[in-house]
Amino acid sequence: MDREEALRLLQDSRNKIDEMDEEIINLIERRTSLARDILNAKIVLGIEIEDKKREAFIQEKIKEIAREKKIDEVSLTRIMKILASMSKREQEKILRRGKHG
Repeated sequence: MDREEALRLLQDSRNKIDEMDEEIINLIERRTSLARDILNAKIVLGIEIEDKKREAFIQEKIKEIAREKKIDEVSLTRIMKILASMSKREQEKILRRGKHG
């Protein structure tokens, strides 16, 4: 590979990563928007916003996926915990709006 090919490869790879980042953000938005549906179901079922059993199941599933795909398990677990936290915060925000709105 010469310098020109390397520069083209670098730019192409960066462009693909930029596209993937946007896709990831769109998926996070879609995931977070499900908070209202989840909250409504939890209210009807009498389930607390924080569901330790579900969280434990998800954590085990994430570890399994990480091992299968050879992705750093600790990093992937952190990412998924952040996503779960975002969902809980969104549910709490919706709940507060409902009480005060």
